Amino acid sequence: MTLEISVQRAVKAQQWPQQGMWRYEDYARLPNKDVQYEVIGGNLYMSPAPRPSHQYAVAMILSALIAFVERHNLGKVFPAPIDVNILDLATPVQPDLLFIRRDNAGIIKERFIDGVPDLIVEVLSPSNPLHDRRTKFELYAQAGVTEYWMVDVEQKVVEVYVLRGHAYVPRGLFGEEDMASSELLEGFTISVRKICL
Repeated sequence: MTLEISVQRAVKAQQWPQQGMWRYEDYARLPNKDVQYEVIGGNLYMSPAPRPSHQYAVAMILSALIAFVERHNLGKVFPAPIDVNILDLATPVQPDLLFIRRDNAGIIKERFIDGVPDLIVEVLSPSNPLHDRRTKFELYAQAGVTEYWMVDVEQKVVEVYVLRGHAYVPRGLFGEEDMASSELLEGFTISVRKICL
C-alpha cells in the first residue's frame, strides 16, 4: 500500500514541508526508516511493510536476475530499500528491484544510486496499484528507464514495457502459463507461475 502523506506523525508538523514542496534534504531527515518513503514531484509517499506474496515475487525475480546478470557479467542488481535519484535530488524513489548495466555503473554511489537505472521492476500493491501504474510509470519514462516491469501477483501477470523515444510501449503481457522475457537483457526469462505464490 502506498500512501501520500504530508507530515510524519512522530514529529511536529512545522518541521516538514507541505506536499509539493518536499526536497531530498527533507526526505533525508525522516526519522523512521522502517517505512519506505519516496518523493515524486515534490510529494512525499510512504509504503508500509509489503505482503508475503510481494516479497516472494521480489525474491524470486531477484535471484533469477542476479544469476543471469552475474553469469553474463552484465552489471549489478539491487533490491529495495535503496534510494534512487533518477531526475534530481528532489525525486528519490525506491523501486522493488533495479538493474544497472556495467557501462552505467558510475551512477552507483556510496549511499544511493545517482542516475537512471536501465531496468526497474515494481511489484504492484493491491491497495494502490495506480502509484506504480501511473505515477511511477510516467516518472520512469520521463527519466529514461529503458525497461519497466510491473508484476501483479494477485492477477498472476507480468507487464513488460520498453522505452521508445520518451514513452513506454508494451513488450508483452505475460500470464501464469508464460515466461516473462526482457528485451534489454536478451535471453533472460522467468516463469510467471514461479514468481507468484
